[in-house]
Amino acid sequence: MTDAARSQLPTNPYWTNFLGHSPEWYKLTIIGFLIINPIALFVLGPYITGWMLVLEFIFTLAMALKCYPLQPGGLLAIEALFLGLTDAHTVFHEVEGGFQVILLLIFMVAGIYFMKDLLLFIFTKLLIKVRNKIALSFLFSFVAAFLSAFLDALTVTAVIISVAGGFYAVYRQVAAPDSGDDLGDDSTVADIHRDDLEGFRAFLRNLMMHAAVGTALGGVMTTVGEPQNLLISERMGWEFIEFFLRMSPVTLPVFAVGLLTCILLEAFGVFSYGAKIPQPVFRVLQDFDADESAKRTPRDNAKLVVQALVGLFLVVALALHLIAVGLVGLSVIVLQTAFNGVVEEHDLGPAFHEALPFTALLCVFFGIVAVIASQQLFQPVIEYVLTLPLSQQPSMFYIANGVLSAISDNVFVATVYINEVRNAFDAGTITREQFDLLGVAINTGTNIPSVATPNGQAAFLFLLTSSLAPLIRLSYGRMVLMALPYTITMGITGWLAVQYIL
Repeated sequence: MTDAARSQLPTNPYWTNFLGHSPEWYKLTIIGFLIINPIALFVLGPYITGWMLVLEFIFTLAMALKCYPLQPGGLLAIEALFLGLTDAHTVFHEVEGGFQVILLLIFMVAGIYFMKDLLLFIFTKLLIKVRNKIALSFLFSFVAAFLSAFLDALTVTAVIISVAGGFYAVYRQVAAPDSGDDLGDDSTVADIHRDDLEGFRAFLRNLMMHAAVGTALGGVMTTVGEPQNLLISERMGWEFIEFFLRMSPVTLPVFAVGLLTCILLEAFGVFSYGAKIPQPVFRVLQDFDADESAKRTPRDNAKLVVQALVGLFLVVALALHLIAVGLVGLSVIVLQTAFNGVVEEHDLGPAFHEALPFTALLCVFFGIVAVIASQQLFQPVIEYVLTLPLSQQPSMFYIANGVLSAISDNVFVATVYINEVRNAFDAGTITREQFDLLGVAINTGTNIPSVATPNGQAAFLFLLTSSLAPLIRLSYGRMVLMALPYTITMGITGWLAVQYIL
């Protein structure tokens, strides 16, 4: 295609609508995938074509910053049905098997939406009351981990983004009162505020990365911490308490090392950490928080009490497994809205906006998993790993899951591997004891090393694509660099635990 022809493509309304504003090369790549797959099926057969489609889908996940994977990945899943690489019944069976995860995403995330006032209150008070940067970083990571173990990591991240974004906007208006809504334009910032604003950005970057890693530390521990955890627990037959206990030989050492890494990074100021909040900025935020506290009415305080009580109910309901996890989320929605007077339909709708796109993407995941199941793509790989000595199998699964999760998406990777291992167990290839060990390795492998890049963790990707990221100058490369020490320390600790403690 000539440069002249290529330059005309964006002016075509049909071409412009295809995959939105993603780069032209990305659109052409997806079209190439859709064209080459039928040819490959005719020439190379369904097995090779199936592998090509899976790799193409992983590519769409890796390019999530260019275009949300639902559209290109969904096109590939639809094409797989038309090419006969799988069938509608198998896709439905896979979706049906993940129904609890779908309920979790729809209702639990929406339920936590109505607890945002309480979460905002907690993180705001931490930011204002704790003056020591090492202690503050530790608490942000610890609280994010604790909340993510019982709530949803994505929602916890969204709350922290709201806190950081709100405080950034407050000081930015002081630094550049005439800037209007363009908070990222530094041309209007007064000279006396430039250094303070840049120091504040570095400070917020530190806190956001510590908190994001914290969501991963807590998210790996329980059935509700990450979407794939519930899927794994369902396949393994583990309930909330058993899941936590099974994972603890790996997750507790990783949790301790993750928090220790946080402390050391702040103490030595390496990998862009160690930035402190400038005093003029802190005084502005302190005054703002005092004003907001003075405005809080008895009704606002009552809402916080209701949210805290419902949060306690949530923890107890999950721990005792009173009902399916997704339905616990639904009960949280009912309790929060009923006792806080949220009874209009238009007030309920926004709670579901955050999770439904990912829920749709999850169904596309299951479509690709159906291709893997129909063509038995992973069967040779699984059979090879299962021929290794029993003591080596968990660590190999941990490494394989970790590498794939870092470049694609941990929910997809976990779904593929846990299904294959479950099939091996059902066929009598492995014992129940080995099945349990491999389940732990798959869960920890998909959750811990995936902090290496924003592609693997939904919370990381959400942070990177949020409106806050450009304001605090948090780019993809900077996120990878700041996550690197965590990736090394937590990843190695997880592998050692899987190899020698399990």
